[in-house]
Amino acid sequence: MDSQEMTLGQERTEEQLNVTPGDNGTVENINTTPTDMAEDIATAAEATTEDQPAGTDAPEQKKVYKNKKEVIARLKEIAHEDDNPKKDEVDYLKTIFYKLHFAEREADMKAYIDGGGDPAEYKVVPDEDEEEFKAEMSVIKEKRAKIFLEQEKEKQENLTRKLDIIEKIKAMLTSPDEANKSYQDFKKLQQEWKEIKLVPAEKANELWRNYQLYVEQYYDLLKLNNEAREYDFKKNLEIKTRLCEAAEKLADESDVISAFHQLQKLHQEYRETGPVAKELREDMWARFKAASTVINKRHQQHFEELRAKEEDNLTKKTELCEKVENIAKDEIKNAGDWDKKTKEIIAIQAEWKTIGFAPQKMNVKIFERFRAACDDFFGKKAEFFKNMKQQFSENIEKKKALVEQAQALQDSTDWKSTSDKLIALQKEWKTIGMVPKKQGDKLWNDFLTACNHFFDARNNANAGTRNEERANLEKKRDIIKQLETLADNPEGNVQEQARELIDQYNAVGHVPFKEKDNVYKEYHDILDRLYKELNVTTARRRLDKFRNNLKNVAEKGSDALDNERARLMRRYESLKQEIQTYENNIGFLSASSKKGNSLIDEMNRKVQKLKDDMNLVREKIKAIDAENNE
Repeated sequence: MDSQEMTLGQERTEEQLNVTPGDNGTVENINTTPTDMAEDIATAAEATTEDQPAGTDAPEQKKVYKNKKEVIARLKEIAHEDDNPKKDEVDYLKTIFYKLHFAEREADMKAYIDGGGDPAEYKVVPDEDEEEFKAEMSVIKEKRAKIFLEQEKEKQENLTRKLDIIEKIKAMLTSPDEANKSYQDFKKLQQEWKEIKLVPAEKANELWRNYQLYVEQYYDLLKLNNEAREYDFKKNLEIKTRLCEAAEKLADESDVISAFHQLQKLHQEYRETGPVAKELREDMWARFKAASTVINKRHQQHFEELRAKEEDNLTKKTELCEKVENIAKDEIKNAGDWDKKTKEIIAIQAEWKTIGFAPQKMNVKIFERFRAACDDFFGKKAEFFKNMKQQFSENIEKKKALVEQAQALQDSTDWKSTSDKLIALQKEWKTIGMVPKKQGDKLWNDFLTACNHFFDARNNANAGTRNEERANLEKKRDIIKQLETLADNPEGNVQEQARELIDQYNAVGHVPFKEKDNVYKEYHDILDRLYKELNVTTARRRLDKFRNNLKNVAEKGSDALDNERARLMRRYESLKQEIQTYENNIGFLSASSKKGNSLIDEMNRKVQKLKDDMNLVREKIKAIDAENNE
């Protein structure tokens, strides 16, 4: 340690300060009297004490800035009024500015998205404050660059001055007489050395060793009287005691960084202070070293904890990056899932903001990774909705065309032909994909109104058939009651009894148009109830029959089983796709009227039937696999 190295050198110097008084009570070959020397030493010590910094510096409180304008205002003050801008404050202002800058940008983007904006079309608006901020930073950078060059120049000049001081001290070492005569000049050189501060770092240690060497040699030659020597020791003891107390007090400093920097100043002053009495040297240095150790350990522990926290933050941020990347890889196929995943991403972004900095070398990289993953997700989302809008547009045009055709037919009196045409249009309507709900509701209402207009007119024209239709309605409701009785009391061959009633129902003619949907629903509701268990049994019978036939198929060779399995797999995928199409259509189909409800109910029954068929196909595939494994 430099302080210890210097102290050991000083001890050697102090040991050489034994003087030999002459007959007249003065030191031989010394032009200055001991009293004069003592006064000079006291004056120098007092001046040194006054020049030293206080024991502790109050930790600087960082100002809180409410907005970017306040930050820029302070930056302008520094740029145009401060000749030596402090790096810590400039870095702090830069951090605060960009924190506010990015917070505004995120808030603007969130408001844009919350207002229904498309994330893919969001554009970042140039920030005039940022341009002004960068301009002021450029001024400060130029100042700092200039200051750096001036400091480097000053260091070189200081090096030259200190080398000159060393040469002057060397010149005083020609003889003890010369050393004694030049004592006052020597003290001035020492004071001048202390006043010269910064030198190039790579030269500092060598320069100090040479200076210390020649100072020790000077003291070896110098003969001071005991009074001056003891006075010098006393003043040095006072200074070093004060430095020890100041170092010990730093243990209570709450700001660890400030305490560490204050300690460096105390070490510098300790090094520049002369020796104390020999019997006190080790204890004095041990006391100062012990106080320094406490501060250094706190400083080291602070940065170890900070590094550990930053590593933990990096781990958390890496996990969030992986979550977003995995979500972005998912194949999302409908708007509902996109909305759900978007909420997950926004929640992850909110969590990201609660995590502190990662290690400096990784902080920018991990943020860029996170931003790239989010951009990837929102880019894919924008592409999905762009394609969906295109599909919506095409579907709207198709449905508009059907509405126009239905409206063109609504006043026709060609009952049979027009009925067939409208029914065909209704079937075609079912095959068209999704459209936005608001437009879809209007198109459906227009289409339904046109169809109802025609069929109501047709029914009015066929008023003669109403009595027959009402009779048919009674017959169908009677059959429905018989089916309900069969469902409540399933005795005998339920399937055969149900089949007979179904045949009777199908043989009954038309019912009143307004009652058609109601009786249709009643009929299918009881059938669904009656065959809920029966359908499973029927499917099982069909599966058993298939398994029995597998033996015959297997006898034709393994290729026959493979071909049958391939056929079933194609059938399975076809059913799966058909189910998805129906479910998507149901999700976007309005059910605002009873007639709309009947259409949805019919589609739901078809979906259930398709699912039952798909389950049967899956069981057949399993049966083939079991046969192949035997």
